[in-house]
Amino acid sequence: MTQMAIVCNGSTSASFMPTLIMGASGIGIGNEVSIFITPGGSQAFLKGELEKVGTPKGLPNPVELFNTILDEGGKFVLCELALENKGIDPKDLRDERITIDKAPPFLMGIDEATITFSF
Repeated sequence: MTQMAIVCNGSTSASFMPTLIMGASGIGIGNEVSIFITPGGSQAFLKGELEKVGTPKGLPNPVELFNTILDEGGKFVLCELALENKGIDPKDLRDERITIDKAPPFLMGIDEATITFSF
């Protein structure tokens, strides 16, 4: 199985939509997908935030993409620094399956990734 790593560094649709589209596409073709959410991207992954976007014209629904990634075994990791930096309470994350960790463990876990993206 091919390992795919994506870093989401922004909470605007210009950052999180490509993250979700590429993540769901990777899952769809059988890749192991790991997504790291930096403090800059953290706001998009709080409860209710993806719903505010709706379905952008010509693009898939971000909530459906997010759910597909998690339901098919993909991983979302929120950078621990976002908690203090952005004042995030873990209970406000949009899904309890989003884990919280530091960058080094995430990097060690994707050391065999052959496909990487950053948005």
